[in-house]
Amino acid sequence: MMTDKELADLIFPNITKTVEDYEKMYPERNLPEGAIVTRYAPSPTGYIHIGALYQSFVSQAFARQTNGIFFLRVEDTDTKRTIDNGIHHIINGLKEYNVTFDEGQIDDDNYKGDYGPYVQSERKEIYQTFVKHLLERGLAYPCFCSPEELDAIRAKQEKLKARIGYYGPWATCRNLSNDQRAERIKNGDPFIIRLKSPGNFNNKKTLVDAIKGKLSFPENDMDLVICKSDGLPTYHFAHLVDDHLMRTTHVIRGDEWVASLPIHVQLFEVFGFNPPTYCHIAPIAKMEDGKVRKISKRKDPEAATSYYHELGVPLEAVKLYLGTLANSGFEPWYTSNPAVKAEEYVFEFSKMSKSPAIFDLDKLNFICKEYMAKISAKEVYEGIAGYFKEFDNDFYEIFTKDPEYSTAFLNIEREQKKPRKDLAYYSDAKKEMWYMFDELFTNSWEDKEYKVDVEMLKDYVANYYDSTKTQQEWFDDMAEFGKKYNYATTKEYKANPDAFAGSIGNICEMLRYVVTTKHQSPSLYDILKLLGKERILNRVENFASNI
Repeated sequence: MMTDKELADLIFPNITKTVEDYEKMYPERNLPEGAIVTRYAPSPTGYIHIGALYQSFVSQAFARQTNGIFFLRVEDTDTKRTIDNGIHHIINGLKEYNVTFDEGQIDDDNYKGDYGPYVQSERKEIYQTFVKHLLERGLAYPCFCSPEELDAIRAKQEKLKARIGYYGPWATCRNLSNDQRAERIKNGDPFIIRLKSPGNFNNKKTLVDAIKGKLSFPENDMDLVICKSDGLPTYHFAHLVDDHLMRTTHVIRGDEWVASLPIHVQLFEVFGFNPPTYCHIAPIAKMEDGKVRKISKRKDPEAATSYYHELGVPLEAVKLYLGTLANSGFEPWYTSNPAVKAEEYVFEFSKMSKSPAIFDLDKLNFICKEYMAKISAKEVYEGIAGYFKEFDNDFYEIFTKDPEYSTAFLNIEREQKKPRKDLAYYSDAKKEMWYMFDELFTNSWEDKEYKVDVEMLKDYVANYYDSTKTQQEWFDDMAEFGKKYNYATTKEYKANPDAFAGSIGNICEMLRYVVTTKHQSPSLYDILKLLGKERILNRVENFASNI
């Protein structure tokens, strides 16, 4: 009768290394006590999802704050879903948000780190060594069931209202002899490899999740597939091998994987390995019709990180927003420390919510405005220039023609106790400052009901306005000029409105409207100073000709 080892050699004749060999090749990492080794492990199947960015942001934070390791592992064993340039999209999509890796793929063909390869399709021999190890010990077996046979088993289970799956008496290939298995293999019958599960569904297992706390679940008794017909592992088996050999200490992933814990825990136990600490992150969700649902690639444009790039959301603001989702203490910390970076916060698993994090675009908008108001005008200028260079080259050329001029406008009211907050996204710049550029200034005074004393404004600009004056001197000159047309100070006007044509504020409002086409804008004094006397007068005269 054929032994288990002989069967294993028949299936994998070219696998000569052992599990022990790989243990020596990938030893325990020499890291400080408490260091977290974690990973982002995407499949190269499409764009970066906001949930994926959230998970990688959290993983990076915990690794970096503990002087640990954060690595990228590409899980591409599902060849049907893998897309061309998928790895490139992942690496560059995350790099845009300053998510970088200590180890892992740096492009399609190269990686850094001593625990690679970091692309699963390049680790086939390693997986097969671990599968062979189980076969040699009678803990796995080849299964020859066709899709039609599996469908028939499922139909019977449904009819009998039994649990669905390949287990116990339903595992029809489990009890074949090795001789029967060898004969079918030699005949060329297609097969896969299944784990011979030692579990009993009636037994309970417990595990402490770093975020969710104590979890209890039945033992796995399913003879799950661990190696597909193409020789590549299933996700579950690759997870075991990779996270063990790469010495992952914490598996930080979405809580949709909680259901897989019985399988993953059992696989570690079968090999006698200590499992990593599991940390299941609650998903990002949305409120819809009063109900909470997971954010959807299909329904929600904001599910794609490209949405934020195209909108011109500052990258740091995205991270600040993710920080508020990740830890309950982040927002008060940042409010008290507005000049710091999101990475400086010390995240704690205990402060991560067990419930879905509700995505709130209004909250993101608020954070963006707060962030844009706190950074320097030079930083805002660079962000705007970078955005429009990619998305609107015409405005980019206008905006960058005189960097000092554009930066000076962005700096208006920036250093005040309550800085202006008119910009949330870089894309807002064009609609908020187009009127400062003669190339874009058009005859677009739309408020036909608004009354402007054009002759008075011409007189003021031509004979009274002086761009060299301080703001107080400018206001004093305006007050003196107002007397000529019976306009009083605000205090005087309020005391006796019938005695005056209006207040000095009314003159400023008229002038603001004529030179900007708006009733609200940043400081009029600073706008006038930037435009200069000649351009102001040109706009007043242009207004007179067109209204």
